[in-house]
Amino acid sequence: MPENILEMRGIEIQFPGVKALDGVDFSLRAGEVHALLGENGAGKSTLIKCLTGVNHKDAGTIVFDGKEITPTSPQNAIDMGIATVFQEINLCPNLTVAENIFVGRKEFKKKVINPKARELMKRFHLDIDVTRPLSYYSTAIQQMVSIARAVNIDSKILILDEPTSSLDENEVQLLFNVMRELKASGMGIIFITHFLDQIYAISDRMTILRNGRLVGTYGIDEINKLQLVTLMVGKDMENIFDLHPPTVGDSAPVMLDADHIGAPGPVSDISLSMKKGELVGFAGLLGSGRTETAEMIFGANHPTSGTLTLNSKKVEIKKPFDAIMNGVAFCPEDRKRDGIVGDLSIRENIMLAVQAKRGFLHPLSRAEQNELADKYIKALSIATPDAEKKIGELSGGNQQKVILARWMATQPELLILDEPTRGIDVGAKAEIQRLMLEMCKDGVSVIFISSELEEVIRCSNRIVIMRDGKKAGELEGPFDGDTQSRILQIIAEGGDAQ
Repeated sequence: MPENILEMRGIEIQFPGVKALDGVDFSLRAGEVHALLGENGAGKSTLIKCLTGVNHKDAGTIVFDGKEITPTSPQNAIDMGIATVFQEINLCPNLTVAENIFVGRKEFKKKVINPKARELMKRFHLDIDVTRPLSYYSTAIQQMVSIARAVNIDSKILILDEPTSSLDENEVQLLFNVMRELKASGMGIIFITHFLDQIYAISDRMTILRNGRLVGTYGIDEINKLQLVTLMVGKDMENIFDLHPPTVGDSAPVMLDADHIGAPGPVSDISLSMKKGELVGFAGLLGSGRTETAEMIFGANHPTSGTLTLNSKKVEIKKPFDAIMNGVAFCPEDRKRDGIVGDLSIRENIMLAVQAKRGFLHPLSRAEQNELADKYIKALSIATPDAEKKIGELSGGNQQKVILARWMATQPELLILDEPTRGIDVGAKAEIQRLMLEMCKDGVSVIFISSELEEVIRCSNRIVIMRDGKKAGELEGPFDGDTQSRILQIIAEGGDAQ
């Protein structure tokens, strides 16, 4: 059995009003991938921040490479050989690939760093031009550059925080190949993810946290997926995903009719009709046109052809404000970049869309704001001591609930949800899916975009399959066990747009 390169024992961290970590133990062996798991708010990020010097422990010990340490800052942790690659890529898109890898290091002359960067990227099986700006490359390549930068500092521990949340299947496999090579070289890797299949595909062991406490550490073959999720959530999982598509009658009125709408760029010709209270899922690979279609309906990308009809009335939506005034709401794919305002409170974030719809010459009173915020915090079970907490301090799942609350407060007739469950835990996913199905029961039409086919199939009345900026197919529910393979076949081979 390989020896532990890292041992964290009895770690306790207290924040005002909450004990974030309560006597947590965690160990990492040299040459292993160890998954750190738990729901949002379970304590995973707090434990990692303790190891990387962001949060300082109140009790416990950390032994790294045989020596007791107390990291004082992220740079101090890096200097020790502990590197972290975060879910949000925190590199400089205007700098070249080589400059991003070596920025802040002594050897920063181009004639030195360019050949070194090329050699390093070859280790990752990537033949790319390291003199191009980082922004030229895909998210997957940028993620690899982040890891290359971490590896270049001779790290003994690599922490990967949700590294696959924006990657497609081929890109995930490329990352896994790199992880296996790093593991074979003796590096210890801490892997944080919400994708259960990926945990079993790449990990050797898993440690589960719940409510700031250690549930247990297990070998990858010791528990199955159902047992894992039950331990993470702390309740029987038999019924947590017992969800069914909304019931939509044949006589239900048409809420949305998009007739051959298009715009210059990735989506040229899309037709879509939706009934009141219907949930339509969008499936397809990254870049297939799912998000671009949603943005056209919401006015973030103005359609230049075709017609849009809402509630039997032709409308022209040139900008998001037009959509809001016509009862359309949109939760964007990237909640950090396009959804939340991190330095504002939960109350202020919830109020944004309501205030925009009402007009800024008619500001909501503080009493109205408090009433609305408290209503949706309670309705959506947002975990916070009060509405004045900064949204940036919440877990990903709770941030997503606040964005959903913002749009629910506008009382929309059409709600577009673009990857609302990406990067959040299983329990929060189930809650958000239940919320959107409840909204359908209240007559709201929902467009649900997700890369996870299982949840699209589980929740949708109909599924639109996108490929290369076009509608490649459309499947009508109820769905069966063959639906996923049919969707994948349409994605792979294309089909007749309907």
